[in-house]
Amino acid sequence: MATLASPQFPKEQSDSGEFVRQQDAFRRWIISDPNSEFPPEPDRYHLYVSWACPWAHRIIIVRHLKGLEKMIGMSVVDPIRDEKGWAFRDVPGASHDPINGFHYLSDAYQATDHDYQGRVTVPVLWDKKTSQIISNSDDDLMRILNSAFNDVTGNQLDLYPLRYRNEIEALNETIYETVNNGVYRAGFATTQQAYEIAAGALFKTLDELDDRLATRRFLFGTQPLETDWRLFVTLVRFDAVYHGHFKCNLRRVVDVPNLHGYLLDLYQQPGIFETVDFDHIPANLKARVNVSVSKNYMEPKDPSQTPTPAAATAAPAAAPGCSRAGWDRWRSVLRMNSPRSALQRTTTQL
Repeated sequence: MATLASPQFPKEQSDSGEFVRQQDAFRRWIISDPNSEFPPEPDRYHLYVSWACPWAHRIIIVRHLKGLEKMIGMSVVDPIRDEKGWAFRDVPGASHDPINGFHYLSDAYQATDHDYQGRVTVPVLWDKKTSQIISNSDDDLMRILNSAFNDVTGNQLDLYPLRYRNEIEALNETIYETVNNGVYRAGFATTQQAYEIAAGALFKTLDELDDRLATRRFLFGTQPLETDWRLFVTLVRFDAVYHGHFKCNLRRVVDVPNLHGYLLDLYQQPGIFETVDFDHIPANLKARVNVSVSKNYMEPKDPSQTPTPAAATAAPAAAPGCSRAGWDRWRSVLRMNSPRSALQRTTTQL
């Protein structure tokens, strides 16, 4: 099987050219119990995140929705990673580490496990009391922030309600495999076959989600739940990042009516647009994407499926290479009024 690109992360590439993401290394929990090793204490925990990373973006959103900004501090890493990985630098939108004085996020990993050899990722929840990482699992952190601090803050918003849990788990798995991680499986594929499998599954799921959203405002009804925000962080980057750079270019979100309106609806929920940083995302992309991802080694699974002239005129996607002008256009698209035709509903303009 011909290899058409060098692997982005060699240790996470299969022999058949598929990207196989590493498992999360730290998965301890904060439990609302006074006898717990990690109880929900105010100002004890600190988040290390990146505005650019979709996995960290989920946690930034849940922290906001649950009103935990004053309870859990947050530091943002430099979007530009060098050979040592995520760094703490005093640049716009990021800062030095105010908690431990770490220069690199890898310092936190080494402080927790001297033998750690895996890839250093965000988000990270740090325990200031015991000086160690509690979790680097975005899946776990969404659930922890959703419920662990409820008795302390009084915020009873539930993003993982009992009545929907089985459905949430099933849809989460599909969206993770084919969409959240699917864009990376397509973009980081090193063979045409691996790319086509990932891209095909991605657009099949996006079409299914568009059909689902034809009869409901959010994935489970009238309120956005955990799954909606897991999907949002991929959709908001899709047209400007994954469509071009990761060769997920059969269609754009803006060309899929219900999915596009849904994206705008979520983006315009109170405080959400403030979590989307259109400076850090392209800066990170330009610095981290291997040239083999951006070059056209992989051909689209069906090049005949291109945006219609009407759709392209109504809402242009980001320019090739994610230029400043391209990102400004995509930002304006997200702020535009856009009717959800099936629901005859219009989003509120910011």
